[in-house]
Amino acid sequence: MSESPKKKIFNVSLLGRVFLFVKPYRSFFYISLLLAIVMAVFAPIRPFLIQLTIDKATGKAIHIPDWLEAVLFKTDLSDATKFIIAVSVFQVIFIFIETTIRFFFTFITAWMGQSVVKDMRNAVYQKILGLNLSQFDKTPIGTLTTRTINDIESINDIFSDGLIPIIADLLTIIITLATMFWIDWRLTLISLVPFPIMIIATYYFKESVNKSFIRVRNAVASLNAFVQEHITGMQVVQAFAAEEREFTKFQKINSEHKNANIKAIFAYSIFFPVVEVVLAISTGLLVWWIADRSLDAGLLIAFILYLNQIFRPLRVIADKFNVLQMGMIAAERVFKVLDNEDITPPSPANAFDPSKMEGRIEFKEVSFAYSEPNYVLKNINFSVKAGETVALVGHTGSGKTSIISLLNRLYHIQKGEILVDGVNIEDFKLDTLRKGIGVVLQDVFLFSGSVMDNITLRNPEISREQVIQAAKMIGVDEFIMQLPGGYDYNVMERGSTLSLGQRQLLSFIRALLYNPAILILDEATSSIDTESEMLIEKATDTLISGRTSIVIAHRLSTIRKANKIIVLDKGEVKEMGNHEELLALGGFYAKLHEMQFDKKRAVLV
Repeated sequence: MSESPKKKIFNVSLLGRVFLFVKPYRSFFYISLLLAIVMAVFAPIRPFLIQLTIDKATGKAIHIPDWLEAVLFKTDLSDATKFIIAVSVFQVIFIFIETTIRFFFTFITAWMGQSVVKDMRNAVYQKILGLNLSQFDKTPIGTLTTRTINDIESINDIFSDGLIPIIADLLTIIITLATMFWIDWRLTLISLVPFPIMIIATYYFKESVNKSFIRVRNAVASLNAFVQEHITGMQVVQAFAAEEREFTKFQKINSEHKNANIKAIFAYSIFFPVVEVVLAISTGLLVWWIADRSLDAGLLIAFILYLNQIFRPLRVIADKFNVLQMGMIAAERVFKVLDNEDITPPSPANAFDPSKMEGRIEFKEVSFAYSEPNYVLKNINFSVKAGETVALVGHTGSGKTSIISLLNRLYHIQKGEILVDGVNIEDFKLDTLRKGIGVVLQDVFLFSGSVMDNITLRNPEISREQVIQAAKMIGVDEFIMQLPGGYDYNVMERGSTLSLGQRQLLSFIRALLYNPAILILDEATSSIDTESEMLIEKATDTLISGRTSIVIAHRLSTIRKANKIIVLDKGEVKEMGNHEELLALGGFYAKLHEMQFDKKRAVLV
């Protein structure tokens, strides 16, 4: 946070951006402002009526305003008993009306805040869906979760507990003070003598709580990021017996969160007693002045009620100001996500949108870096004919995964071009390109839900019959039917109730259903049992048959079947050819083969 909190709250342009989301609900915003004005106007009426009632009961001659005579329907107000009864009945009705107005004010501001939150959360999540994958490489998931959930919820407070309630409270204070000066300006000045103490206390309270709230928000973001990351990676934590170390880290972050909240609580603990002391001093001065001059008891009671109407909102206005300020800070963080330009650009209206792809692929002098100038791919050149199978082999970090990530535009290259069917992939309609490329990765991600939901990704155009047919085609139907509930079996989050091989088999069905022209396949079989490996091998053969396939090869059988083998090392193509040609060459591939393949097992180690 480079700017001070004081500057942030007066950031008119930021507040204006928030109110762009209010535009669809501006009629409700105007209604809430109108109700705020009405409540402020109503605020001095009841103390004034109480003053009149007491004065009338004590036999003092009073002046009854014309508006009161009108609302009491010309009741005989000369009689004290009739006057007190009439005014008391009117106050009951007035309280009911005032309470109803306050109810609608509270409900409308809260409803408007929740509506803005809904729209803003939709906008943020839509933005996140469109971000380039490089953003997720650099940004902790917990941070984006905080922006989407916690920070946007704080923006709701701008409306329900911030800006509009502050306006309502300020109007109430101003109109109440105006009424007090109109009734007796000397008495008003006497009662406001300790008021500067209140202003100073409010200022320091606001500053102290604001600093604490900023620390709280940062601690919440850190907690979310830490918990999200470590729950996701709990298997690693437990496997390496790192529970105690990670718990110590969590305790440190949690303590920061606690300390920030305690500082805010300390400020509240001091501020509210100060308010009560100032109110008591004002009341004492009020009683002294009236007693010294033998003024009316009705005036005393009315001014005590007026003071409470001023001090009651002052007790919370500093808190509301901080709520508004934190909402603005949260809005700034949310808009940083919305302003992120590292997105997948939308396809132009004239984007290439073929009904069917042939599957020809060509990489022309492609160089790519996740962060420049550290290029992970350097001047990559190769071509794949439609229906061919190409195997990518090489050590870890050689660039295999980067190549398959670039093909469906998950990342954008810095140099060169990638062609599919002779057309630059940047010129394709993105949906068309990605629907034409099926992806089966080694690390299969499954969502919480049924087997059917994970295969279809809840696409209503894919029927249950199609799923079953695809499963039978690659020999997986029997395995699914052995699960409790079959296709309706709940795989839980990340597919934790299934083995690695079972998760991979489900991703094979998913790819087959979409019938892509190009298949990207990371067909690793390490740590997979023999039965699953046989099913995967059969599924692989079914998938790659008749379609262009780029395979990160781990099994010797796949490499031998490939029409072309591309050998990568440190982001460069070292050799290219089929299995026999590269072995006969006796170069990089032959050495790699000798080091990494155990011919007895016929798999890559």
